Amino acid sequence: MRSQVVIIGGGPSGLLLGQLLHRKGIDAVVLERKTRDYVLGRIRAGVLETGLVTLMREAGVADRMDAESIVHDGTVIAYGEDQFRVDFVETTGESVVVYGQTELTRDLYDAREACGAKTLFEVDNVVINGADSDAPYVTFTHEGSEKRIDCDFIAGCDGFHGVSRQTIPLTVRTEYEKVYPFGWLGLLSDTPPVHEELIYSNSERGFALCSQRSWTRSRYYIQCSLSDHAEDWSDQMFWDELRRRLPAETAAKLVTGPSIEKSIAPLRSFVTEPMRWGRLFLCGDAAHIVPPTGAKGLNTAASDIHYLYHGLMQFYEEKDSEGIDRYSEKALARIWKAERFSWNTTMMLHRFPDMNGFDLKMQRADLEFLRDNADAQRVFATNYVGLPF
Repeated sequence: MRSQVVIIGGGPSGLLLGQLLHRKGIDAVVLERKTRDYVLGRIRAGVLETGLVTLMREAGVADRMDAESIVHDGTVIAYGEDQFRVDFVETTGESVVVYGQTELTRDLYDAREACGAKTLFEVDNVVINGADSDAPYVTFTHEGSEKRIDCDFIAGCDGFHGVSRQTIPLTVRTEYEKVYPFGWLGLLSDTPPVHEELIYSNSERGFALCSQRSWTRSRYYIQCSLSDHAEDWSDQMFWDELRRRLPAETAAKLVTGPSIEKSIAPLRSFVTEPMRWGRLFLCGDAAHIVPPTGAKGLNTAASDIHYLYHGLMQFYEEKDSEGIDRYSEKALARIWKAERFSWNTTMMLHRFPDMNGFDLKMQRADLEFLRDNADAQRVFATNYVGLPF
């Protein structure tokens, strides 16, 4: 089998790249380790930057997103009983869109099936061969037999635990990581959101986030210990703790209900350099992870796809390798800025176990400076709605 591009990983970044390439007549095969239903069963955030919204439209898969998404023109930041709003439109002229990652992925799968593009599910034993040569190929097991695809390029969109990053020799790559001493316990419920926009709350009991998937489905998070397990928390325990971490006025409006899903996610910052080795390109979680504070995970993957897509298009349409040659440089320049924003916002809103009185005063000063300073709000909003590609 031969394809111009092999995409390893059938999550949103791999599917988006495949759809963009298909519309330009560039052949791409997607290899996914799990089933479609498994991929669509993952619960992920759904705050989309302007750049990702534009890419979805360019890929021709934005109709349902445009019809059903919720536009957020700002966000609320609370601390203790105080809260203030950062207005994105007033400070940057841009908004963000709330549209669940599961729905976005479903739209991409439906579009891929409709156009007859090739996706192989339940693929095992993937091995990337010859990535540092002019003739790379991928071998794998599918439906009980060994398969091989020869290609021009390989896009590694297979996440932190995938084979793509591990294929790059340790003598070539450098990894940077910060592990945070807490996690987020998330609860999904069919209840109306407590507020029309997201609320990020700094509490003496720990961080909390009120978010939404629709006007009838909410997603809430509370900071928790890494030793906790989701099953340790009953729904009632979760709702009670969430109320304690919100201003009383907001807590009084909270509508509770049975959980659809509960899970705990650890927080880390991670970047590997470079994001290209020969004909292999890393995208999304295969190359970098951000804390969920600020909703940058899916959006940083989208910026990778933007740079790789345009680089491949330049290569095939103009016979010019400048775009792919500079892929890692361009992607990393934006990634590190997103990492800084996510790290800084995490530090500002969470309670760390070793914080002393001075640390707490500095955190309070950060929050009040953001509350009172228009330039600080503009910087925050500029990062939140997404830096330009």
